[in-house]
Amino acid sequence: MESRLAAELEPGERLLWSSRPKQGLVLRGVDALLIPFSLLWGGFAIFWETMVVRESWRSQAAHHNVPIFFVLWGVPFVLIGLYIMFGRFITDARMRARTIYGITDRRVLILSGLFGTTVRGFNLRSLTDISVSERRDGIGTLKFGDDGSPWSRGNPWPGMRSYARPILELIEQPRRVHEIIRGAQQKLG
Repeated sequence: MESRLAAELEPGERLLWSSRPKQGLVLRGVDALLIPFSLLWGGFAIFWETMVVRESWRSQAAHHNVPIFFVLWGVPFVLIGLYIMFGRFITDARMRARTIYGITDRRVLILSGLFGTTVRGFNLRSLTDISVSERRDGIGTLKFGDDGSPWSRGNPWPGMRSYARPILELIEQPRRVHEIIRGAQQKLG
C-alpha cells in the first residue's frame, strides 16, 4: 500500500498516514430504502420476463410466432434488477478493495478505481470544512467541504464517487486522522 502511494509523492513530500476503507460487505443507511426497492423491481422484472418467455414457448408449440421484441424487452430490466439487488454490493466491495488513502505533509491522496487506478490529490491548504463522523466501533468518515451536489451527502452507487467531494470513508480512528490533517495544515501555515 505504501509503495503505491510512494509512487505518487512529489519530491520532498512525506507520507504521514495511509489506510484502506473497511473491506467486505457494507450496508449503509440508504439501503433501508434501496433493498426493498431492489427486491420489488428485480422481482417484478424477473416475473415479467419469465411469463413472456413461457408464453413465447407456448406460442412456438402452437406454431404461433411471438415477436422476439417482447422477449428482449425485459432483459435490460432484469439486468438492472440483478445489479441493484446484488451487483452494487459486489461492485462497492471491489472498489473499496482497490482504494488506498494517504495523507502527506502537503496533500490528501485517494487512489481508487474498478478497472484501472485513478489518483486524486487534494492540496491541504485548500481543504476546509472537514466533517468527521465516527460509529461506536471506531470506524468513520472524513468529508471535505460541501460541493452542493446531491452526491455530497454520500452516494451508494459505485463509480459515482469521483463526482463527489473528497471523502475518506469507512476508516479506522477518523478523529486521529483529522488531527493529522489539521497538524499538517498548521505546519503549512
